[in-house]
Amino acid sequence: MAAVTQTKAQARFVSISPRKVRLVIDQVRGMQAEKALAVLKFLPNYAAEPVSKVIASAVANAEENLGLARSDMYITEIKADEGPRRQWRRFGARGRFKPIIRRSSHITVVLTERVSA
Repeated sequence: MAAVTQTKAQARFVSISPRKVRLVIDQVRGMQAEKALAVLKFLPNYAAEPVSKVIASAVANAEENLGLARSDMYITEIKADEGPRRQWRRFGARGRFKPIIRRSSHITVVLTERVSA
């Protein structure tokens, strides 16, 4: 039995909320890496670009470091965790203030080589 080869790539401190990134990554979870990149190219979401960059980076890591074929890679794990928040306040009427929260996310992709039986 051959060992399963995995490759990982991560983008940290992406200035998009994890909730918006999860809408995009749910559409490509489990796909072949090349097909996922093609799907992300035509998505209108703003989060599609950083997600496609992370997948492309994981594919490049697999090709360059491990010598794997691009066509054999598929997405086994993809997730968007919450990064640090920038919080400040804007003052409102009657002595109140309005909190402003700028969320960020960490995107992680794990690719695995598909072994043909």
